[in-house]
Amino acid sequence: MIRIAIDAMGGDFGPEPIIEGTINALKEKDFNAILVGKIEEIRPLIPASYLDKISFVQADDILDMSDGATEALKRKETSIYKAVNLVREKDADAVVSVGHSGATMSLATLRIGRLKGVLRPAIATLMPRASGKPSLVLDIGANVDCKAEHLAQFAVMGEAYAKDVLKVENPKVGLLSNGEEKSKGNEVTKGAYELLQHMESFHGNIEGNDVFDGPINVIVCDGFVGNILLKTSEGVAESITKIIKNNIGKSPLAIAGALLMRRVFKSLKKQVDYAEYGGAPLLGIKGCAIIGHGKSNSKAVKNAIFQAIMFSDSNINEDIQIGLSKLEN
Repeated sequence: MIRIAIDAMGGDFGPEPIIEGTINALKEKDFNAILVGKIEEIRPLIPASYLDKISFVQADDILDMSDGATEALKRKETSIYKAVNLVREKDADAVVSVGHSGATMSLATLRIGRLKGVLRPAIATLMPRASGKPSLVLDIGANVDCKAEHLAQFAVMGEAYAKDVLKVENPKVGLLSNGEEKSKGNEVTKGAYELLQHMESFHGNIEGNDVFDGPINVIVCDGFVGNILLKTSEGVAESITKIIKNNIGKSPLAIAGALLMRRVFKSLKKQVDYAEYGGAPLLGIKGCAIIGHGKSNSKAVKNAIFQAIMFSDSNINEDIQIGLSKLEN
């Protein structure tokens, strides 16, 4: 049975939503949950009927969001250090944390280690599309300065995740640029285009408007661009919601229209809600690490765990290495 190490002390709201999300995940799927943290605080939150499905690892220290990511390597008693180390020691198949994202990324990269041939691991996230099926975007912040070969590897890793975890049969890969033509972009994207043009799933450059309304399943960019894209999309989604709410109450006709459009609004909210996706996988390491939002609620935690289970139950890391070998040839 798949074993998921869960940092029970990470996140902005303490262990409660993390424990609740874990219990809800256990209600729907069979897996072994390993909760890492202060046992005296987390055990009382767990119903007696679920204690046989959960094991505990004591961690006396908690890494705060304000702490530097480099501190995580020195403080070996933190919940995130111990959770990552369970994967390193093969005592867990995956780690899930909604705590310090930089620390999780650094620890997973250095303690679990990179897959052979991977230059830099990348963080991937799902973006809503008009078609209803999300696209995968990477990198969204792990690597702000990239070379062409890094972007090419991100494409391989993203394609493998789309196939093996998202179950997209023939994913299309696009390189985010300032124009569709091969000649557009900066030196890095132009170099990546040259490396990717023989990749069967590569469909060339795409522009920003194609992210949410296009046929591309995997969108490749450096972490600087990707993080701005992510934060901008989150801001736009929140602004649209506020604009709709502010205008609904201005006339009886708007109120009537809103009542008729309730299902549409509900669907829109669901598509842009990060809790639906749970967390972002760190691709390119010798294991699985899912990095969640610090403000994650129990639903987000549950879905992050589901991502970890799907990842661990796939052949993605083997397929990444096969894809990298083809890229080199």
